[in-house]
Amino acid sequence: MSSKLLNAESDFFANLAVNAMSNVKTLNAGGLVRYPVKAVHILKTHGMSSKDSILVDGYAIEATRSAQGMPTTITGAKIAFVDFNLNKFRMQMGVQVLVHDPEALDKIRIAEMDVCKTRCKMLIDSGANVVLCSRGIDDFALKYFVEAGVIAIRRVSKGDLRRIANNTGGKVVVSLADIEGEETYEPACLGTCEKVYEKRVGDWEYMFFEGMSQTRAQTIVLRGANDFFLDEVERSLHDSMCVIKRVLESNNVVAGGGAVEVALSVYLDDFARTLGSREQLAIAEFSEALQIIPKVLAMNAAKDATDLLAKLKVLHNASQKLPADEKDPKKLGLKYSGLELMQGKVRNNLANGVIEPAMSKVKSLKFATEAAITILRIDDMIRLAKPN
Repeated sequence: MSSKLLNAESDFFANLAVNAMSNVKTLNAGGLVRYPVKAVHILKTHGMSSKDSILVDGYAIEATRSAQGMPTTITGAKIAFVDFNLNKFRMQMGVQVLVHDPEALDKIRIAEMDVCKTRCKMLIDSGANVVLCSRGIDDFALKYFVEAGVIAIRRVSKGDLRRIANNTGGKVVVSLADIEGEETYEPACLGTCEKVYEKRVGDWEYMFFEGMSQTRAQTIVLRGANDFFLDEVERSLHDSMCVIKRVLESNNVVAGGGAVEVALSVYLDDFARTLGSREQLAIAEFSEALQIIPKVLAMNAAKDATDLLAKLKVLHNASQKLPADEKDPKKLGLKYSGLELMQGKVRNNLANGVIEPAMSKVKSLKFATEAAITILRIDDMIRLAKPN
C-alpha cells in the first residue's frame, strides 16, 4: 500500500482489502480456518476517482444477458454450468447422407434443430433459471431461454465458470451424454445462490452473483483514470490480501523493521560464546549474516546503517538481559525495537503498527538457511571437454 500511486489513499484500500478477506473465511475438510485469496475477484473499470471503488458481497463477471428479453434480476437462482456449444446442431464433418427426396431432407434439418431444442429443454426442466455457457449460444437456442424467463450468458471464461461453480456448489458439465449413451442433465449439477442481477458500472455491464451457497465470494470493483493506474492498484491489493491471509491463518505477528533479525543476532552471539567447539564460529557467522536485513533497509533509505545497527543491538541486548522480575513497561518494550527510516531513528515498531506475519518470517529464515546449505554442499564441478 506504500506505492507512489496508492500512498495517499492507503487507508481506504487497506480497509477494502481487510473487509474482503474477512468475508471469505472458510473451513476446510480438516476443520482449519482458511482465507482463499482467489475467492476475492478484482474487476477494473475506467472512470471516476479511485475512492469510488466498491466492495461487493458476491462474485461479478464482465458479461451481460445474451438477449434483451431476459429478466435483469433473479432471486433464488439455480445455475447450470455448461462447457459446450448451445448452437443449432450440425452433423459431424465427413458424414455423407445421400437423400433424393426433398421432404426427407427437411426432416433431417428439423431433427438437427430438435437436438438443440431438446438440450435447452433439459436445462430448463432441471430447474435452472440461470445458464452460464463458456461457448456460443445462437438465436435459435436463446428463443427457448427467453420464453422460460431464464438468464443465459455466453462466452463466460472457463476460469470464472469454474470459480462460480465451486462457490455455488455446482458442477461444470462438458457433455450431456450419460453412461447409457443417452443425453440427460442431472439437477444435482446445479449451483445455488440468493440473487443474480445485471448492473451497469462505468461503461460496462456486469453480472453479479450474491449469497453463494458454499463460499462467500467477494468482488472489488476498482475505479480509476486509466489501465496503468488500475493495474498498479490491482497489484498492490493482491499483495496486501496475501499478507492478510498469512496473518489471519497463522494468528501470529512479529515486529518489523529488522527487529526480529537483530534480536536473533544478539541471542545467537551470546549462545555461541557458551560453546567450546568449532560450532561457535558457524553460529557467530549465522548471527552476523542476519544483520544484513537492517543494514540493507537503512542503506536503501540513505541512512547511517552502522549507527542505527549499533543502537538496535544495544536495545535488544538490554531487553534480553532484563531480570525475570523486571516489570518496567519501557524496558519490556525494548524487544520490539526496529527501524523508523523516515526520520532515521529506532522506535517500538509493534506500538507503531509496523508488523509482519510470523509465518512469513519463519519460512524466509528456513528457505535462506536451506539455500545456503545446498550451495555449501556443492564441492564438485563438471567441465566440458575442450574441442580438439
